[in-house]
Amino acid sequence: MDKELLLKSHFHFIGIGGIGMSALAMGLLKKGCSVSGSDLVRNNETNKLEQLGAVIFTSQVRQNIKFVISKFTNKLINFVVSSAIKSENEELSYCREKNLSIKHRSEILAMLMRTYTALSVAGSHGKTSTSTFLSTLLELCTKDSSSITGGIIPIYNSNCHLENTKYLVAEVDESDGTINKYKSDIGIINNIDFDHCDHFSNLSEVISSFKSFAKNSKKLLLNFDCETSRNNFYSNSKWSNTTTKNVAYAIIPTQINSKYTIGKYYENGNFISSLNIPIPGLHNLSNITAAIAASRMIGIDFIEIKKNIKYLKLPKKRFEFRGKIDERHLYDDYAHHPNEIKETIKLGRLFIKKEHNNECQKSRLIAIFQPHRYSRVKQFNKEFAEELSKADVIYVTSIYGAGEGNEDKITSKIITDLIYKKNKNVSYINNYHEISKNFYELTKKGDLILNMGAGDCHNFWSILNVKNN
Repeated sequence: MDKELLLKSHFHFIGIGGIGMSALAMGLLKKGCSVSGSDLVRNNETNKLEQLGAVIFTSQVRQNIKFVISKFTNKLINFVVSSAIKSENEELSYCREKNLSIKHRSEILAMLMRTYTALSVAGSHGKTSTSTFLSTLLELCTKDSSSITGGIIPIYNSNCHLENTKYLVAEVDESDGTINKYKSDIGIINNIDFDHCDHFSNLSEVISSFKSFAKNSKKLLLNFDCETSRNNFYSNSKWSNTTTKNVAYAIIPTQINSKYTIGKYYENGNFISSLNIPIPGLHNLSNITAAIAASRMIGIDFIEIKKNIKYLKLPKKRFEFRGKIDERHLYDDYAHHPNEIKETIKLGRLFIKKEHNNECQKSRLIAIFQPHRYSRVKQFNKEFAEELSKADVIYVTSIYGAGEGNEDKITSKIITDLIYKKNKNVSYINNYHEISKNFYELTKKGDLILNMGAGDCHNFWSILNVKNN
């Protein structure tokens, strides 16, 4: 879609408040398009969009569609949905009934990507963090970069920074099979894992969807440390944190603590420099190595990269410190897959170790987990129990269904019963209001409290009324 046609278009987003949908809506507003959208819940994103001129509806009824059609008579109207929108949604069914132009969010992102040198970040885990690190480096090193991601990037304080630039960092999602829509100048595959069991039946289906993405990428950047991507894809551009052999880019860690990671950076097996990275955790080091590798692939001088590494920050909800309440340290994390929980708990242990080295000998790691989707709990209940049991105390809440049906009557108790066999300090607690009400009985001074999940669990802090201090 060229610029002229874009300006003649209006976009109405059904479910505009989601982190991915709101980013696209914001991008289109910045491109000069008119935008409207509906969502049942108001949030920071819908407020920002309204300030930028979007028309926001807080209901999802056919009258909204009628209003949009009557108001934007001189425009070509596109109705945009994500895979989260169910076919029985009143707005969507009215659009179908009237044969209106319905586009999937992936088509809009793909259209925007075509007007830039696109660096796409894909993978089962770490996409938002890698996109954040890459966006930060490109912004600081080139001043010629835009970004659309599924998280809030600190340097922009937004999930969308879309300007008339050369480069675009785009986070692309494999969860619904639409990853084959994207064409990239550089396609990055962080790792490949079986997930999104509501859409995929097995790991080989997931691999196939990434193969389409790889085919649509002019250059492919691969994580050599991920066995699945290493065994199923070929590329000259690979990165590693375990070896310098057969990879183009490597950072071998020499020191990891709760404040930073120090590592030796190599290109094609040759030592280049030591790096002091202000982000803890081995999984974050992998994401940062990918960001450096992609920057080098488009020709950014390593000296520029090294100079700007100190400005890297994690996106929101990625081991995000949310405050302290009566000597309890509170952290938020988006972890909702067993392998993500594994890395987040490992990172929590680094922080506990630091406390031990000071004077706080009784620090405990408390995991509060809100499972996300019945299909995921059904598929991975043993793996969830295995990883969560590594915390000192575990509280599991009811499942956030994300609109899924629950024919099999799956509940969180399936996880807590399995954890109990490994760690007796586990409880099922119905919801976050219950945790808030009994917060001082459930926790102790010195505890590091990790709140994990991809649902509405991050509202816990407002329920607790935590001050970030």
